[in-house]
Amino acid sequence: MRSFAIFLGLIALGLAGMAALGYPAWLLIAPHIDNPKFHRIAGRIGMLIVAIGFLFVARRLEVADRHSLGYGLPPGKFVVEVGKAIGLGTLLMMPALLTMFVFKLRTGMGESLRMGQWLHFVLGGLATGLVVAFIEETFLRGAMQTAIKRESGARLAILLPSLVYAATHFIGRYRLAAADVHAGSGLDMLAGTLILFANPLDILDAFLCLTAVGILLGLVRELTGNIAACMGLHASWVAVISAVRDVSQRNPDSPAHWLLSSYDGFVGWLVLGWTLAIGWSQWWWYRPRREMGTVPVS
Repeated sequence: MRSFAIFLGLIALGLAGMAALGYPAWLLIAPHIDNPKFHRIAGRIGMLIVAIGFLFVARRLEVADRHSLGYGLPPGKFVVEVGKAIGLGTLLMMPALLTMFVFKLRTGMGESLRMGQWLHFVLGGLATGLVVAFIEETFLRGAMQTAIKRESGARLAILLPSLVYAATHFIGRYRLAAADVHAGSGLDMLAGTLILFANPLDILDAFLCLTAVGILLGLVRELTGNIAACMGLHASWVAVISAVRDVSQRNPDSPAHWLLSSYDGFVGWLVLGWTLAIGWSQWWWYRPRREMGTVPVS
């Protein structure tokens, strides 16, 4: 558990940096950009601190090499596996989207959009998804999962990063108007983030869903020995969610609206149930291929 504690300490350092340096960074950056948002600037400061600290932590825990980080496949094969997983992840999301459409859980759903507009939203979401997947999968399913597995075995190595993965989605949810930013706004943002966890029932559906997604990705990492498929699946899901949220909104008047969390109007009990089904499908897909040696493992 030593490795897990070190990674938690690194995340805590990032949160502290966000609180302490968010306002000074705002004073330096905000005058030079259009429509500045405090939560984005402070959040980026926290991420920068974590990224710098990650370089030292990875070396300290001896997980800085390509194989430990999940990049053991040759570059060509790695890219191919990412591409396959993007297609698979997009396909696997379709039943959940169809359910949302049939039961009117989200309104809009892009009925008036042309194909070119849909393509714009999807490609934009995919670009964002690839960046997010690269960062999160390298950190969580790469370095953290490898380090914990060496000390505590595969089960904890899958579970613990998944809990962190879920929790970090609630960081930076605090919003503050530009006119209201003051010297203590960094602390306000930190307090606003942490207060979400003071009422766990309000975010239980989203937290459990995100934890299940993290476990699924950790399982794929364990079965394949690398993070290529994790990155592809992760990126495709971010792309789909981003596109759907751009063209529709959660429908609070639907009798089944409770199936979607108020956290982002997408994840929740419906996606949790479907994630469990996807997890079984990934186990069915990757485990036999690994045993037969037909899946690239490294």
